[in-house]
Amino acid sequence: MLGRYMMGAVAARTGDEMSGPALLVIGLAVTGSPVTASWLLAGLTVSAAVGGPVLGVLLDRVRRPGRLLGWCLAGYAAGILLVFGGLGRVPDGVLVGVAVCTGVLGPALTGGWTAQLPLVTGTRGLSRATALDSMSYNVAGLAGPALVGVIAAVGGGATAVLVSAGLLIAALPAAHGLPARDDVLDRRSSRSIRMEVSAGFAAIAGNGVLRRATVGSMVSCCGAAMVVVSAPVLGIRLSGESGHGALLLAVIAACGLAANTALTLLRRLPRWETVLAGGTAVAGIGMVTMGVSGTMWGAVIGAIVVGLGEGPQLTALFAVRHREAPERVRSQVFTTGASLKITSFAVGSALAGPLAAYSVEAAVLAGAVAQGVAVVLLIRWRSDGG
Repeated sequence: MLGRYMMGAVAARTGDEMSGPALLVIGLAVTGSPVTASWLLAGLTVSAAVGGPVLGVLLDRVRRPGRLLGWCLAGYAAGILLVFGGLGRVPDGVLVGVAVCTGVLGPALTGGWTAQLPLVTGTRGLSRATALDSMSYNVAGLAGPALVGVIAAVGGGATAVLVSAGLLIAALPAAHGLPARDDVLDRRSSRSIRMEVSAGFAAIAGNGVLRRATVGSMVSCCGAAMVVVSAPVLGIRLSGESGHGALLLAVIAACGLAANTALTLLRRLPRWETVLAGGTAVAGIGMVTMGVSGTMWGAVIGAIVVGLGEGPQLTALFAVRHREAPERVRSQVFTTGASLKITSFAVGSALAGPLAAYSVEAAVLAGAVAQGVAVVLLIRWRSDGG
């Protein structure tokens, strides 16, 4: 069962990671406007803050959450295909609106899927399964953008969009095969969705461990976005090739995957709060190295360190959520957390653009500062008992 879950998770998340860059490439190719292309990408992320909490409520209410995840996968695939089909034929504003509506379903491909892991493994194998699940994010983060680059170079941006949608559809059998929930009658509530959404936020805000993990991960994700946006510019700055910037992102994802693989081999897993703060600190050190290196090889070393921190950081975040989330609102905690991180990423991306245009080194170092702030929040709140 876990193997099938992992295959579906990798397919869904790789398709998700491909969707934004693929729309960016095809949007630029068809319209010739970087503004339109960037707005399509922004549309897929900005609406996650709305979609995550609502999807969480619905996933917690249904007996077979996998079927709802399947509908979300199909809807997301249909949305990106609609945008692709409308390019050059439909006003840009309408297409951006379609992208925004599609992005509402995005948290289902991340937190919504991860929230179902206890149904697959039970409580005994959850810790190591969480590390494996985190690896699927690293694989997707590594393979998604790389596939878009290769496919777009060989077959064009249109092919990249179609492959992205195909991967999302390929994950449908795994989603539909997820186990049913036995306690669905206890989970159904006469309260409105708005009240249930409030209950999900209250579960995060009222639990000190969840609160600091959520806020710390949001600040960290905002900083990570600055590095992602800055990477192509940094590649040009250090080597004259923007493609070398994409290589830096691939190095980060690959090293995150390696670090999470090492975690699964440990006989005794460390305390997850320590891993969360430590991984964030290591990522910040790597970003400093990237920002001050002055050479491409120095930036690669920094990217290696960033990945070694970000991989365990994500695993620790999921482990904390699994352990601390109340069973009745587990999906809400995961999808709300995912939506908040995606929105933080969008904020970081928006801030990084003008900053990178002024000084790409400053933009990368700003990402490192965000990691430092996140570490302070994680450690201070922990010492205060909050």
